[in-house]
Amino acid sequence: MTEQENINEGLKAQLQEVEEKTDKSLITLGLVGNYSDTDETRFLLTPEGCGLLTSSGIKIRMEKGAANDISFSDASYREFGVEIVTRSEALKTDIVLSYRPLHAHDIHRMKKGAALFSMMGSNLFDINVIKALIDKDITCGCLDNVLSHNDVPIFADIVDEIDGRGSIIYAQEYLSYLGGGKGVLLAGVAGINPCEVLIIGDGTVVYSAAKAALAAGAYVTLMNNDISALQTAKQVCGDNLNTIAIHPRVLFNKVKSADVILIGECTRTFEFPKNLSPALKDSVYLLNFQETHPSISVPRTVAMALSNVLVNFFDDIIVKGGLNHMLNTTPGVQAGIVTFRGKLVDKLIGSFLNMPSVDIKVMLAASN
Repeated sequence: MTEQENINEGLKAQLQEVEEKTDKSLITLGLVGNYSDTDETRFLLTPEGCGLLTSSGIKIRMEKGAANDISFSDASYREFGVEIVTRSEALKTDIVLSYRPLHAHDIHRMKKGAALFSMMGSNLFDINVIKALIDKDITCGCLDNVLSHNDVPIFADIVDEIDGRGSIIYAQEYLSYLGGGKGVLLAGVAGINPCEVLIIGDGTVVYSAAKAALAAGAYVTLMNNDISALQTAKQVCGDNLNTIAIHPRVLFNKVKSADVILIGECTRTFEFPKNLSPALKDSVYLLNFQETHPSISVPRTVAMALSNVLVNFFDDIIVKGGLNHMLNTTPGVQAGIVTFRGKLVDKLIGSFLNMPSVDIKVMLAASN
């Protein structure tokens, strides 16, 4: 072998070593689909969102058919560098993304010490799920509780906004002839009053519903048991919104005339009185945001909106040198963590399950 050939071989060996080291340093991200025995349709990443992540050096493995609910084919994801694999292979990645929390049997299939991010779900109040997360040393985070740099629950607000706007689409469809209703329009026309929409509660989902109903031309009343929250609602939604404090007699009158009633969470505890049921119109559309999520009917919109935030989220992980380093420097992400390195760090879940929890800030300080 000549000297030049020896040099070439040496360069090839060095290049291969660099590639291997680089390959090992990449984050692998797993995308898994929704469970078939639920009505969940929402998904966290679009093909374009995945493309931005793969171009940043993240390897993505997606369960075959995981994005069917948002009407994207596996081929659409392959075009952006996503590897289509089995569910088991997607679960063996460094970070797993699932819209709803995984069941215990899937958590046991994850890599020890890996991470799981999802939206909040009842599964996280299942002791078997929490024990599985602890047994596998999984760092589990709820995106709903993650705060942005300016302390905004950005993931939760996006879904709440879509739920609020979607509720008005639901209501209009219900009132229409095609939806089985009497065939009326939310908006008024010349000589005819608009439909009355009564919304009870506070927060992004309620404000979004109110703005969508106003935009549709309805007569909208918002009720709450906190005057300062009603003042905020007026500022957010505009002067066309009617705001009224909850009072038994006033509530009865508004319920009696409402064509659409939407119920969210009030500032202080409030439960819709059961004795008001006889006052409801026969044709009224009633929706409780704590029981129904209209965003499941527009899951592609959800995925598109959440992808924008997740791309920034993972860019921060890369810039800060990994998830653990990100947690050390980002209190907003710490706020969303449920389990960390085999310990339960969410006080609410710990109290519900009667399990001990620790402060994640103390754990992070001890590890530095």
